[in-house]
Amino acid sequence: MQAWMIWVMVAAGLGVAELVATTLDLALLGIAALSAAGLAALGLPVGIQFLGFCISAVLLMALVRPVVRRHMVNTPPVRSGVARLVGKEAVTLTDVARNSGRVRIGGEEWTARPYDSDLVIPKDTTVEIFAIDGATALVYPREEPLLREDLWQP
Repeated sequence: MQAWMIWVMVAAGLGVAELVATTLDLALLGIAALSAAGLAALGLPVGIQFLGFCISAVLLMALVRPVVRRHMVNTPPVRSGVARLVGKEAVTLTDVARNSGRVRIGGEEWTARPYDSDLVIPKDTTVEIFAIDGATALVYPREEPLLREDLWQP
């Protein structure tokens, strides 16, 4: 049996083992075995083939593995359920005070109370959702413009 066939079988075995283990390490070693198979196909001696396998394995582990691991591990967080509502905008349907209030969040009506318990938010005010407590949205009004009509008197 020719040497390049042995290296291809080693690469295939490492590929199958990678499918079971899913660690990425065995796949990189399989690629290194394929590089050694290429050297064997060129007719180079076994020592050079093994050296090529070792060098390519070290390079793949040192250069490729950290990049792939970083992309596999650092996936962006996905907020789901009521956590996705935090930071969204809503409109008050009633006056929102410590004990009562309703807001419309993206077409749904929610009970609400102000994040600052001493605050009373008037009807038709645009608010931001700071948190969700059970089925109640804790809201706070968006910033007022610098010049309000009731304060502006020429």
